Amino acid sequence: MQDSIRRVSGTDVTITTMSSGTRWIDTARQATTCRAGRVLPAGDAAHVYAPVGGQGLNVDAANLGRKLAAVVHGWVGEDILDTYTTERHPVAARLLQNTWAQIALMRADPQTRALWEMFSDLMDLDDAHWYVANMLAGMDVRYDLGDDHRLVGTLCPDMKLTLERPDPDVVTAVTRSADLLREGRELLLDLVHRAEVRDAAAAWTGRVNTVTARTDRVDVDTLLIRPDG
Repeated sequence: MQDSIRRVSGTDVTITTMSSGTRWIDTARQATTCRAGRVLPAGDAAHVYAPVGGQGLNVDAANLGRKLAAVVHGWVGEDILDTYTTERHPVAARLLQNTWAQIALMRADPQTRALWEMFSDLMDLDDAHWYVANMLAGMDVRYDLGDDHRLVGTLCPDMKLTLERPDPDVVTAVTRSADLLREGRELLLDLVHRAEVRDAAAAWTGRVNTVTARTDRVDVDTLLIRPDG
């Protein structure tokens, strides 16, 4: 990595690791909007956090990329770019909040140590553990897509899939749902091998990949997944 940066920048740089003395600060800032006309900030241009937990890793680019592509291809109007702010800005604000909380728990004073120990005890409770784990993983995020079904607008967890030929008894391959999203296209997962599902998607073959597969998940029989998950 060090050699790559030197080659691209033409500058002599030295990269150190945390163990060799790298220091960082808990600067936290967020842009007031994710769209200003033709300017659409993403990643560190849209928000800056302390690096605790690696939570700066996000899906801004995946969220924005599909919308830019849809506008460029003329599938939708430019108004869809406004949803980049409505969807991602609240997520970034919450990320800002929980990184601040983590930094606060790292202080060395006796009061913070007492708070840390209490928080540690709470994490032994299943409900508290799952609440924090889902928050850090982004699994509690829900976008308002105009439907009150419990799954609409939520992040789809990665799933192990067994792909099939038309004969459901003939197994052809095993993969993961995340791997099927790498093309950057919408993914329609038919999990019960229903012809009407594939027929409904036939008109969208240029924009949607339709896959028939088996999975251990039993709470749904069809999923339409955006490229950002």
